[in-house]
Amino acid sequence: MPMHPAKVYHIYNRGNNREDLFKEERNYPYFLDKYFQYVSPVADTYAYCLMKNHFHILLRIKNEDEILNHRGSGSSGTSSLEAKVSLNPDDLNKIIIKAFASFFKSYAQSINKAYGRTGSLFEGSFRRIEVSNDSYFSELVRYIHFNPQKHGFTRVFTQYRHSSYHELISEENTRLDRKTVSDWFGGMNGFHSFHKDNPWTITPSSPSPAYP
Repeated sequence: MPMHPAKVYHIYNRGNNREDLFKEERNYPYFLDKYFQYVSPVADTYAYCLMKNHFHILLRIKNEDEILNHRGSGSSGTSSLEAKVSLNPDDLNKIIIKAFASFFKSYAQSINKAYGRTGSLFEGSFRRIEVSNDSYFSELVRYIHFNPQKHGFTRVFTQYRHSSYHELISEENTRLDRKTVSDWFGGMNGFHSFHKDNPWTITPSSPSPAYP
């Protein structure tokens, strides 16, 4: 499935044969550091949740000019205008998919080396669902934050440390697009209120993950 500029996606994946993706606490921030290193040039991130054997991320692919301008400012010395002229839609999609593939490959290689394992860490290619309506976007933000409570990793979702919930409500620096999320819910009061109601409801008309 191609990923298109200016589109919002719910991406998720789990460990191969349901193996843990995160072996110990230090793996969680390392995963995020790798993610933002490779994916930030092509996407803005709204929400995430990392659990022992799977993850969920809500993001928006940047528009074409943003992607090409970043590409043009790279070490190759190619100008953004030259980069744009040289690309067609298929090439642009390859840049987007390659960013994600490079991230997953880098993280998997690091885990394999650190823990003496071999073979695939992730279960095939990452899954992605385009978020095509406003209500689904709102529900996904809440759904992602409630996921560890649903799966029994914590009694109350607000106590879970490896989701974007506390990062979004904090005033500290963040790599997330906090402003877009806050504005979406009409401010942080609206963000809090929305999380209190129907925590795991996904509209029947919207696609749901294969393993929620």
